[in-house]
Amino acid sequence: MIAPTLERERALWAVGYRVVAGVDEVGRGPLAGPVVAAAVVFPPRDLTIEGLRDSKRMTAAERAAAAVRIRAEAIGWGVGAASVHEIDRVNILRASVRAMRRALAHLPAPPDYVLVDGNPVPELGHVHDAIVGGDNLSLSIAAASVLAKVVRDRLMVALGSRYPQFAWEVNKGYATAAHLAAIDAAGPTPHHRRSFTPVSQLSLL
Repeated sequence: MIAPTLERERALWAVGYRVVAGVDEVGRGPLAGPVVAAAVVFPPRDLTIEGLRDSKRMTAAERAAAAVRIRAEAIGWGVGAASVHEIDRVNILRASVRAMRRALAHLPAPPDYVLVDGNPVPELGHVHDAIVGGDNLSLSIAAASVLAKVVRDRLMVALGSRYPQFAWEVNKGYATAAHLAAIDAAGPTPHHRRSFTPVSQLSLL
Protein backbone atom coordinates (compact mmCIF):
# COMPACT_ATOMS: atom_id res chain seq x y z
CA MET A 1 0.00 0.00 0.00
CA ILE A 2 1.39 3.39 -0.98
CA ALA A 3 1.86 5.72 1.96
CA PRO A 4 2.32 9.48 1.50
CA THR A 5 5.71 10.94 2.43
CA LEU A 6 7.43 14.30 2.68
CA GLU A 7 9.65 13.58 -0.34
CA ARG A 8 8.23 16.43 -2.42
CA GLU A 9 8.20 18.80 0.51
CA ARG A 10 11.85 17.98 1.28
CA ALA A 11 12.85 18.78 -2.29
CA LEU A 12 11.29 22.22 -1.91
CA TRP A 13 12.80 22.81 1.53
CA ALA A 14 16.20 21.90 0.07
CA VAL A 15 16.04 24.78 -2.42
CA GLY A 16 14.93 27.36 0.12
CA TYR A 17 11.15 27.17 0.33
CA ARG A 18 10.26 27.08 4.02
CA VAL A 19 6.47 27.33 4.15
CA VAL A 20 5.27 24.53 1.87
CA ALA A 21 1.53 23.94 2.03
CA GLY A 22 -0.43 20.95 0.84
CA VAL A 23 -3.99 21.74 -0.21
CA ASP A 24 -6.94 19.56 -1.15
CA GLU A 25 -10.70 19.80 -1.37
CA VAL A 26 -13.57 17.43 -0.72
CA GLY A 27 -17.19 17.53 -1.78
CA ARG A 28 -17.14 18.18 -5.51
CA GLY A 29 -19.53 15.35 -6.27
CA PRO A 30 -22.34 15.53 -3.68
CA LEU A 31 -25.79 16.88 -4.46
CA ALA A 32 -25.92 18.85 -1.22
CA GLY A 33 -23.65 20.87 1.03
CA PRO A 34 -20.61 23.06 0.43
CA VAL A 35 -17.28 22.16 -1.06
CA VAL A 36 -14.60 22.30 1.66
CA ALA A 37 -10.83 22.63 1.34
CA ALA A 38 -7.97 22.50 3.80
CA ALA A 39 -4.33 23.53 3.70
CA VAL A 40 -1.60 22.07 5.91
CA VAL A 41 2.00 23.16 6.50
CA PHE A 42 4.39 20.78 8.25
CA PRO A 43 7.72 21.80 9.81
CA PRO A 44 10.82 21.09 7.70
CA ARG A 45 11.87 17.92 9.48
CA ASP A 46 11.30 14.18 9.33
CA LEU A 47 7.74 13.28 10.22
CA THR A 48 5.33 10.41 9.79
CA ILE A 49 1.69 10.15 10.79
CA GLU A 50 0.66 6.55 11.29
CA GLY A 51 -2.21 5.47 9.07
CA LEU A 52 -2.44 8.73 7.13
CA ARG A 53 -3.38 8.25 3.49
CA ASP A 54 -6.05 9.34 1.03
CA SER A 55 -9.00 10.26 3.24
CA LYS A 56 -11.41 8.22 1.10
CA ARG A 57 -9.53 5.06 2.07
CA MET A 58 -9.77 5.76 5.82
CA THR A 59 -12.62 5.09 8.23
CA ALA A 60 -14.30 7.97 10.04
CA ALA A 61 -12.54 6.96 13.27
CA GLU A 62 -9.17 6.82 11.52
CA ARG A 63 -9.71 10.26 10.01
CA ALA A 64 -10.72 11.75 13.35
CA ALA A 65 -7.62 10.34 15.06
CA ALA A 66 -5.36 11.48 12.22
CA ALA A 67 -6.87 14.98 12.32
CA VAL A 68 -5.86 15.35 15.96
CA ARG A 69 -2.28 14.34 15.14
CA ILE A 70 -2.17 16.59 12.06
CA ARG A 71 -3.21 19.65 14.04
CA ALA A 72 -0.63 18.82 16.71
CA GLU A 73 2.25 18.32 14.25
CA ALA A 74 1.51 21.06 11.72
CA ILE A 75 2.98 24.54 12.06
CA GLY A 76 -0.10 25.84 10.30
CA TRP A 77 -3.42 24.70 8.92
CA GLY A 78 -6.48 26.38 7.49
CA VAL A 79 -9.93 25.45 6.24
CA GLY A 80 -12.06 27.19 3.62
CA ALA A 81 -15.39 26.50 1.98
CA ALA A 82 -17.61 27.63 -0.86
CA SER A 83 -21.34 27.58 -0.34
CA VAL A 84 -24.07 25.89 -2.32
CA HIS A 85 -25.09 29.33 -3.60
CA GLU A 86 -21.58 29.89 -4.95
CA ILE A 87 -21.48 26.42 -6.50
CA ASP A 88 -24.74 27.09 -8.32
CA ARG A 89 -23.64 30.57 -9.40
CA VAL A 90 -20.07 29.99 -10.62
CA ASN A 91 -19.93 26.15 -11.06
CA ILE A 92 -18.30 23.51 -8.90
CA LEU A 93 -14.79 23.86 -10.33
CA ARG A 94 -14.57 27.60 -9.67
CA ALA A 95 -16.16 27.13 -6.27
CA SER A 96 -13.53 24.49 -5.42
CA VAL A 97 -10.77 26.97 -6.28
CA ARG A 98 -12.42 29.55 -4.03
CA ALA A 99 -12.45 27.06 -1.18
CA MET A 100 -8.76 26.28 -1.69
CA ARG A 101 -7.81 29.96 -1.82
CA ARG A 102 -9.73 30.55 1.42
CA ALA A 103 -8.02 27.62 3.12
CA LEU A 104 -4.60 29.00 2.12
CA ALA A 105 -5.62 32.48 3.30
CA HIS A 106 -6.42 31.05 6.74
CA LEU A 107 -2.89 29.75 7.25
CA PRO A 108 -0.98 31.70 9.92
CA ALA A 109 1.65 32.66 7.32
CA PRO A 110 1.40 32.86 3.52
CA PRO A 111 2.89 29.78 1.84
CA ASP A 112 6.07 30.05 -0.21
CA TYR A 113 4.97 27.10 -2.32
CA VAL A 114 1.83 24.98 -2.62
CA LEU A 115 1.33 21.33 -3.49
CA VAL A 116 -2.10 20.67 -5.00
CA ASP A 117 -3.85 17.38 -5.57
CA GLY A 118 -4.86 16.83 -9.18
CA ASN A 119 -4.37 19.26 -12.05
CA PRO A 120 -2.79 22.74 -12.17
CA VAL A 121 -4.95 25.53 -10.79
CA PRO A 122 -4.00 28.79 -12.56
CA GLU A 123 -6.48 30.77 -10.43
CA LEU A 124 -4.95 29.59 -7.15
CA GLY A 125 -2.86 32.73 -6.74
CA HIS A 126 0.22 30.87 -5.48
CA VAL A 127 3.16 29.20 -7.16
CA HIS A 128 2.36 25.51 -7.02
CA ASP A 129 2.92 22.00 -8.28
CA ALA A 130 -0.07 19.85 -9.18
CA ILE A 131 0.30 16.16 -8.34
CA VAL A 132 -2.16 13.66 -9.76
CA GLY A 133 -2.99 11.29 -6.92
CA GLY A 134 -1.25 13.67 -4.56
CA ASP A 135 -3.24 12.55 -1.54
CA ASN A 136 -1.51 9.18 -1.90
CA LEU A 137 1.95 10.68 -2.39
CA SER A 138 2.39 13.91 -0.41
CA LEU A 139 1.96 13.92 3.36
CA SER A 140 0.86 17.56 3.31
CA ILE A 141 -1.82 16.93 0.69
CA ALA A 142 -3.03 13.78 2.46
CA ALA A 143 -3.28 15.74 5.71
CA ALA A 144 -5.26 18.49 3.98
CA SER A 145 -7.59 15.88 2.51
CA VAL A 146 -8.26 14.42 5.95
CA LEU A 147 -8.92 17.78 7.63
CA ALA A 148 -11.27 18.86 4.84
CA LYS A 149 -13.14 15.54 4.96
CA VAL A 150 -13.52 15.65 8.75
CA VAL A 151 -14.85 19.22 8.67
CA ARG A 152 -17.29 18.59 5.82
CA ASP A 153 -18.60 15.32 7.25
CA ARG A 154 -19.29 16.96 10.61
CA LEU A 155 -21.12 19.77 8.87
CA MET A 156 -23.28 17.32 6.92
CA VAL A 157 -24.09 15.41 10.10
CA ALA A 158 -25.21 18.67 11.72
CA LEU A 159 -27.34 19.59 8.69
CA GLY A 160 -28.74 16.07 8.66
CA SER A 161 -30.26 16.60 12.08
CA ARG A 162 -32.34 19.41 10.56
CA TYR A 163 -33.38 17.42 7.48
CA PRO A 164 -33.56 13.82 8.71
CA GLN A 165 -35.40 12.51 5.66
CA PHE A 166 -32.26 12.93 3.53
CA ALA A 167 -29.95 10.88 5.82
CA TRP A 168 -26.99 13.22 5.31
CA GLU A 169 -25.37 11.80 8.41
CA VAL A 170 -24.95 8.61 6.35
CA ASN A 171 -24.60 9.67 2.71
CA LYS A 172 -22.93 13.09 3.34
CA GLY A 173 -24.96 14.56 0.47
CA TYR A 174 -23.91 12.07 -2.21
CA ALA A 175 -26.38 10.71 -4.74
CA THR A 176 -27.44 7.47 -3.09
CA ALA A 177 -30.69 5.88 -4.18
CA ALA A 178 -32.27 6.81 -0.83
CA HIS A 179 -31.12 10.42 -1.16
CA LEU A 180 -32.54 10.72 -4.67
CA ALA A 181 -35.82 9.19 -3.53
CA ALA A 182 -36.01 11.70 -0.66
CA ILE A 183 -35.47 14.62 -3.05
CA ASP A 184 -38.19 13.22 -5.30
CA ALA A 185 -40.59 12.89 -2.36
CA ALA A 186 -39.84 16.07 -0.38
CA GLY A 187 -38.21 18.36 -2.92
CA PRO A 188 -34.79 19.99 -2.56
CA THR A 189 -33.70 21.97 0.48
CA PRO A 190 -31.76 25.26 0.48
CA HIS A 191 -28.65 23.11 0.91
CA HIS A 192 -29.11 21.19 -2.35
CA ARG A 193 -27.10 22.11 -5.44
CA ARG A 194 -29.81 23.02 -7.91
CA SER A 195 -27.32 23.32 -10.75
CA PHE A 196 -26.58 19.58 -10.46
CA THR A 197 -28.61 17.54 -12.94
CA PRO A 198 -30.25 15.03 -10.55
CA VAL A 199 -31.50 17.86 -8.32
CA SER A 200 -32.66 20.07 -11.18
CA GLN A 201 -34.47 17.18 -12.88
CA LEU A 202 -36.18 16.00 -9.73
CA SER A 203 -37.17 19.58 -8.88
CA LEU A 204 -39.16 19.77 -12.10
CA LEU A 205 -41.16 16.60 -11.54
